[in-house]
Amino acid sequence: MNDAHVVFDKVSKRFGDTDVLRDFSFKADKGEKVVLIGASGSGKSTVLRILMTLEEIQGGEVFIDGEPLWHEPGKPDRLASESYLRQMRTKVGMVFQQFNLFPHMTALRNVIEAPIRVLKMPRKEAEERARDLLARVGLGDRCDAYPAQLSGGQQQRVAIARALAMRPEIMLFDEPTSALDPEMVGEVLNVIRELAEESELTMLIVTHEMRFARDVADRVCFLDKGQVLEEGPPDQVLLNPQEERIQAFLSSLLDDHSGGS
Repeated sequence: MNDAHVVFDKVSKRFGDTDVLRDFSFKADKGEKVVLIGASGSGKSTVLRILMTLEEIQGGEVFIDGEPLWHEPGKPDRLASESYLRQMRTKVGMVFQQFNLFPHMTALRNVIEAPIRVLKMPRKEAEERARDLLARVGLGDRCDAYPAQLSGGQQQRVAIARALAMRPEIMLFDEPTSALDPEMVGEVLNVIRELAEESELTMLIVTHEMRFARDVADRVCFLDKGQVLEEGPPDQVLLNPQEERIQAFLSSLLDDHSGGS
């Protein structure tokens, strides 16, 4: 477990009477790129939201870098304080389906706001870093544009730069292209692909883009009813799955892409 960056140990999560995660166990090593796939309601996005402390757990434990996420270190009977959660949250960045940019702020200002407020980074340093990051996602010439002046793909790339600006160790992507028009999907996936190739970040990605998953993943995990049903190298899980549920899921995706609904 020494190399494990993220560990879920028999985690349970319920919404009302519905079990979303049931004794869910999972780990990701430092620098590993893991793609989570599965049907709607299988628990994929919930895994990311728990890591981002947007959803609490009802059982089990989550660890980041060997430190418990939801309890004070060394005190398993004491729930984490808000200040401890804030500290743990700085290790994790997340890119959502919706871009959630501040409409009244330029791209540059959207990227510098959290580093200045949360990390207390000097404005000059924050701006330099933001310009570098916007250039990295192909938007070096749009620093002064407002969200309404940007396409959906450009807004999502600003959102990626904004998450990176917090210098996270772990990056989470929750279906980052699902809200985009088809012609804009590729530009966002290319940015994430380059990030996966060039950075040592641990990355957890929820996506329905299987070709992209084969390109970027060290490992693919198929979730079904709140548990990992099958996992392994992308070619094994996506091209030669052992479980019928995965075969059916992949067939449904092919049907969708070929014009079915």
